[in-house]
Amino acid sequence: MKLVVASPTGLCFGVRRAIEQLEKALATYGTVYALGSPIHNPQEVARLKSLGLEVIMNVNEVSGDAVVFVRAHGISRAELEELKIKSRVMVDGTCPFVRNAQKRAESLASEGYKVIILGDSEHPEVRGILGYIEGDSCVIGGKKDVDNSARYGKIGILSQTTQNEASLADVVAKFVFLTDEIKVYNTICRATIERQESIKNLAGQVDGIIVIGGRNSANTRKLVEISESLGVPTMWVEHAGEVDWGWTRGRGTIGVAAGGSTPDWLINDLTGKLKRL
Repeated sequence: MKLVVASPTGLCFGVRRAIEQLEKALATYGTVYALGSPIHNPQEVARLKSLGLEVIMNVNEVSGDAVVFVRAHGISRAELEELKIKSRVMVDGTCPFVRNAQKRAESLASEGYKVIILGDSEHPEVRGILGYIEGDSCVIGGKKDVDNSARYGKIGILSQTTQNEASLADVVAKFVFLTDEIKVYNTICRATIERQESIKNLAGQVDGIIVIGGRNSANTRKLVEISESLGVPTMWVEHAGEVDWGWTRGRGTIGVAAGGSTPDWLINDLTGKLKRL
């Protein structure tokens, strides 16, 4: 069996930066509170909890002596301002690409555009972006959600950073005929695009692909969807312990790809066990 690892793969710049900030804060303060899961990977969250991380779900749980961490996905402007007031120390790990999407959304709304966000309405990044919009807005999951009978004056379109460019292009193409004025910002992060391209390249070289990453990770799910859409047998696991080793039998070449929130130690554990086969 031959093993091919997608390149690039694993932690993106924004998540790696946030985890490094969080680890530094844990080493300095001992206990750090994160508003929501700091990374969409259960195994990495468990590791960080062993170092002193406490996950909270509401700003009201923050006391005046707390050290609080803002995850890479970002939070709303109102939550950010409240944390600054309530906490002793606030460490802002918001990914710069997410921060850019927040600013673009804020700017479009201030210019009078109805803001359309391509993404998952339940995802914390999207909820955070919505918190920067004062005015009309909506979230759509793709071109299927566009109402062809509607008519708009001015619309501004941007995307959750982990979407793919083809979906954004499809959405823009549909809205072009439904509005008098349209303004589009491509807020998909380059790391996301690179990882999606890497799995496409990998698909043509292998007999099957194992994608490793949290099942609550949007970017990992996209990699799985791309692999499956290309007709490649695909297995999605969170860690090496979930691998169906029988699935690997008879496959001459197996590819490995990882979502942008999958830490190196999980990837190395998986590839190490595959190599030992």
